[in-house]
Amino acid sequence: MTEIMVVDDDHDLRESMAEVLGKAGFSVTQASRGEDALELLGKKNIDLILLDLVMPGLGGLELLGRIRDKAPRMPVIMITAFASVENAVAAMRQGASDYITKPFRIDGLLAAVGRVLEEARFESCRTSLDLDTVLSCLSNPLRREILAQVEQEGTLRFMDLCRKLELEDHTKMNFHLKILKEAGFLQQDENKLYLLTSLGTQVLGCVRFLMKKLAD
Repeated sequence: MTEIMVVDDDHDLRESMAEVLGKAGFSVTQASRGEDALELLGKKNIDLILLDLVMPGLGGLELLGRIRDKAPRMPVIMITAFASVENAVAAMRQGASDYITKPFRIDGLLAAVGRVLEEARFESCRTSLDLDTVLSCLSNPLRREILAQVEQEGTLRFMDLCRKLELEDHTKMNFHLKILKEAGFLQQDENKLYLLTSLGTQVLGCVRFLMKKLAD
Protein backbone atom coordinates (compact mmCIF):
# COMPACT_ATOMS: atom_id res chain seq x y z
CA MET A 1 0.00 0.00 0.00
CA THR A 2 1.24 3.48 -0.86
CA GLU A 3 2.48 5.31 2.25
CA ILE A 4 1.99 9.08 2.46
CA MET A 5 3.41 11.25 5.22
CA VAL A 6 1.48 14.41 6.16
CA VAL A 7 3.66 17.03 7.86
CA ASP A 8 1.69 19.95 9.31
CA ASP A 9 1.58 21.61 12.73
CA ASP A 10 -2.18 22.25 12.35
CA HIS A 11 -3.68 19.22 14.11
CA ASP A 12 -7.18 19.53 12.64
CA LEU A 13 -5.95 20.00 9.07
CA ARG A 14 -3.48 17.14 9.44
CA GLU A 15 -6.18 14.80 10.75
CA SER A 16 -8.56 15.89 8.00
CA MET A 17 -6.02 15.14 5.26
CA ALA A 18 -5.17 11.80 6.87
CA GLU A 19 -8.85 10.85 6.89
CA VAL A 20 -9.35 11.81 3.24
CA LEU A 21 -6.23 9.95 2.12
CA GLY A 22 -7.11 6.91 4.22
CA LYS A 23 -10.56 6.69 2.64
CA ALA A 24 -8.88 6.91 -0.78
CA GLY A 25 -6.89 3.77 0.01
CA PHE A 26 -3.58 5.22 1.17
CA SER A 27 -1.70 4.42 4.35
CA VAL A 28 -0.94 7.66 6.22
CA THR A 29 1.82 8.66 8.62
CA GLN A 30 1.51 11.97 10.46
CA ALA A 31 4.12 14.38 11.81
CA SER A 32 3.47 17.70 13.53
CA ARG A 33 7.10 18.89 13.43
CA GLY A 34 9.85 18.83 10.85
CA GLU A 35 12.19 17.03 13.23
CA ASP A 36 9.65 14.24 13.70
CA ALA A 37 9.19 13.96 9.94
CA LEU A 38 12.92 13.44 9.40
CA GLU A 39 13.01 10.74 12.06
CA LEU A 40 10.02 8.94 10.52
CA LEU A 41 11.55 9.22 7.06
CA GLY A 42 14.48 7.17 8.28
CA LYS A 43 12.25 4.49 9.79
CA LYS A 44 9.38 4.03 7.32
CA ASN A 45 9.04 3.40 3.59
CA ILE A 46 7.41 6.67 2.59
CA ASP A 47 6.24 7.10 -1.02
CA LEU A 48 5.14 10.75 -0.91
CA ILE A 49 5.22 13.66 1.54
CA LEU A 50 2.62 16.41 1.95
CA LEU A 51 4.55 19.24 3.61
CA ASP A 52 3.24 22.48 5.10
CA LEU A 53 5.33 25.42 3.98
CA VAL A 54 5.06 27.43 7.21
CA MET A 55 5.70 25.63 10.50
CA PRO A 56 7.35 26.63 13.78
CA GLY A 57 10.87 25.36 14.32
CA LEU A 58 12.10 23.55 11.24
CA GLY A 59 10.13 25.27 8.46
CA GLY A 60 8.91 23.77 5.21
CA LEU A 61 11.68 25.05 2.94
CA GLU A 62 14.45 24.00 5.30
CA LEU A 63 12.81 20.62 5.84
CA LEU A 64 12.50 20.17 2.07
CA GLY A 65 16.26 20.62 1.80
CA ARG A 66 16.85 18.05 4.55
CA ILE A 67 14.50 15.61 2.82
CA ARG A 68 16.39 16.09 -0.43
CA ASP A 69 19.63 15.24 1.40
CA LYS A 70 18.18 12.01 2.84
CA ALA A 71 15.94 10.93 -0.05
CA PRO A 72 16.79 12.84 -3.25
CA ARG A 73 13.97 11.28 -5.30
CA MET A 74 11.23 11.60 -2.68
CA PRO A 75 8.15 13.32 -4.18
CA VAL A 76 7.00 16.25 -2.03
CA ILE A 77 3.82 18.32 -2.38
CA MET A 78 3.96 21.65 -0.57
CA ILE A 79 0.90 22.94 1.30
CA THR A 80 0.63 26.71 1.37
CA ALA A 81 -1.76 29.57 2.01
CA PHE A 82 -2.78 31.42 -1.15
CA ALA A 83 -0.74 34.46 -0.10
CA SER A 84 2.43 32.32 -0.02
CA VAL A 85 2.20 30.90 -3.55
CA GLU A 86 5.47 32.62 -4.51
CA ASN A 87 7.21 30.72 -1.72
CA ALA A 88 5.66 27.47 -2.95
CA VAL A 89 7.00 28.15 -6.44
CA ALA A 90 10.40 28.76 -4.87
CA ALA A 91 10.06 25.38 -3.14
CA MET A 92 9.41 23.74 -6.50
CA ARG A 93 12.64 25.26 -7.77
CA GLN A 94 14.31 23.52 -4.84
CA GLY A 95 12.86 20.15 -5.79
CA ALA A 96 9.23 20.04 -4.63
CA SER A 97 7.00 18.13 -7.05
CA ASP A 98 3.89 20.31 -6.76
CA TYR A 99 1.95 22.52 -4.37
CA ILE A 100 -1.64 22.96 -3.22
CA THR A 101 -3.14 26.06 -1.62
CA LYS A 102 -5.25 26.22 1.54
CA PRO A 103 -8.17 25.90 1.73
CA PHE A 104 -8.24 23.09 -0.82
CA ARG A 105 -10.93 20.79 -2.17
CA ILE A 106 -10.76 17.06 -1.54
CA ASP A 107 -10.75 16.29 -5.25
CA GLY A 108 -7.93 18.78 -5.76
CA LEU A 109 -5.84 17.14 -3.04
CA LEU A 110 -6.40 13.64 -4.41
CA ALA A 111 -5.73 14.77 -7.99
CA ALA A 112 -2.39 16.31 -6.97
CA VAL A 113 -1.42 13.19 -5.02
CA GLY A 114 -2.35 10.89 -7.90
CA ARG A 115 -0.51 13.00 -10.45
CA VAL A 116 2.69 13.23 -8.42
CA LEU A 117 2.68 9.51 -7.60
CA GLU A 118 2.29 8.67 -11.29
CA GLU A 119 5.18 10.93 -12.21
CA ALA A 120 7.31 9.41 -9.45
CA ARG A 121 6.59 5.89 -10.68
CA PHE A 122 7.51 6.85 -14.22
CA GLU A 123 10.74 8.49 -13.06
CA SER A 124 11.54 5.34 -11.11
CA CYS A 125 11.02 3.30 -14.27
CA ARG A 126 13.14 5.65 -16.34
CA THR A 127 16.09 5.48 -13.97
CA SER A 128 15.90 1.82 -12.99
CA LEU A 129 14.93 0.04 -16.21
CA ASP A 130 16.93 -1.00 -19.23
CA LEU A 131 14.88 1.04 -21.70
CA ASP A 132 16.35 -0.72 -24.74
CA THR A 133 15.11 -4.05 -23.37
CA VAL A 134 11.71 -2.61 -22.47
CA LEU A 135 11.16 -0.98 -25.86
CA SER A 136 12.40 -4.03 -27.74
CA CYS A 137 10.17 -6.34 -25.74
CA LEU A 138 7.03 -4.21 -25.90
CA SER A 139 7.39 -3.22 -29.55
CA ASN A 140 5.46 -6.39 -30.40
CA PRO A 141 1.67 -5.89 -29.95
CA LEU A 142 1.08 -9.54 -29.01
CA ARG A 143 3.50 -9.28 -26.11
CA ARG A 144 1.73 -6.13 -24.91
CA GLU A 145 -1.59 -7.98 -25.10
CA ILE A 146 -0.17 -10.92 -23.13
CA LEU A 147 0.98 -8.63 -20.33
CA ALA A 148 -2.35 -6.79 -20.29
CA GLN A 149 -4.32 -10.04 -20.07
CA VAL A 150 -2.16 -11.43 -17.27
CA GLU A 151 -2.44 -8.15 -15.36
CA GLN A 152 -6.22 -8.15 -15.76
CA GLU A 153 -6.71 -11.75 -14.65
CA GLY A 154 -3.93 -11.96 -12.06
CA THR A 155 -2.84 -15.44 -13.14
CA LEU A 156 -3.43 -17.38 -16.37
CA ARG A 157 -2.65 -20.82 -17.72
CA PHE A 158 -1.03 -21.22 -21.11
CA MET A 159 -4.19 -22.49 -22.81
CA ASP A 160 -6.30 -19.74 -21.23
CA LEU A 161 -3.93 -17.16 -22.69
CA CYS A 162 -4.18 -18.75 -26.12
CA ARG A 163 -7.98 -18.72 -25.97
CA LYS A 164 -8.24 -15.14 -24.74
CA LEU A 165 -5.90 -13.90 -27.46
CA GLU A 166 -7.46 -16.23 -30.06
CA LEU A 167 -4.04 -17.60 -30.95
CA GLU A 168 -4.00 -21.16 -32.26
CA ASP A 169 -0.27 -21.19 -32.98
CA HIS A 170 1.11 -22.49 -29.66
CA THR A 171 4.69 -22.29 -30.89
CA LYS A 172 4.31 -18.56 -31.46
CA MET A 173 2.76 -18.10 -28.01
CA ASN A 174 5.60 -20.02 -26.38
CA PHE A 175 8.12 -17.87 -28.24
CA HIS A 176 6.63 -14.60 -26.97
CA LEU A 177 6.17 -15.93 -23.44
CA LYS A 178 9.84 -16.94 -23.40
CA ILE A 179 10.88 -13.40 -24.36
CA LEU A 180 8.69 -11.88 -21.64
CA LYS A 181 10.09 -14.26 -19.04
CA GLU A 182 13.68 -13.61 -20.08
CA ALA A 183 13.03 -9.85 -19.86
CA GLY A 184 11.82 -10.40 -16.29
CA PHE A 185 8.25 -9.24 -16.91
CA LEU A 186 6.51 -12.61 -16.46
CA GLN A 187 7.03 -15.61 -14.23
CA GLN A 188 5.36 -18.95 -13.56
CA ASP A 189 4.35 -20.27 -10.17
CA GLU A 190 4.52 -23.87 -8.97
CA ASN A 191 1.23 -24.60 -10.77
CA LYS A 192 2.60 -23.30 -14.09
CA LEU A 193 0.33 -20.24 -13.93
CA TYR A 194 1.69 -17.10 -15.57
CA LEU A 195 1.76 -13.92 -13.49
CA LEU A 196 3.42 -10.54 -13.64
CA THR A 197 6.64 -9.93 -11.79
CA SER A 198 7.04 -6.70 -9.82
CA LEU A 199 9.13 -5.46 -12.75
CA GLY A 200 6.33 -6.31 -15.18
CA THR A 201 3.83 -4.39 -13.06
CA GLN A 202 6.21 -1.43 -12.93
CA VAL A 203 6.73 -1.46 -16.69
CA LEU A 204 3.00 -1.54 -17.45
CA GLY A 205 2.44 1.38 -15.09
CA CYS A 206 5.11 3.37 -16.89
CA VAL A 207 3.67 2.55 -20.30
CA ARG A 208 0.19 3.66 -19.23
CA PHE A 209 1.55 6.89 -17.80
CA LEU A 210 3.50 7.62 -20.98
CA MET A 211 0.51 6.90 -23.22
CA LYS A 212 -1.66 9.17 -21.09
CA LYS A 213 0.88 11.98 -21.32
CA LEU A 214 1.14 11.60 -25.08
CA ALA A 215 -2.66 11.76 -25.38
CA ASP A 216 -2.96 14.93 -23.25
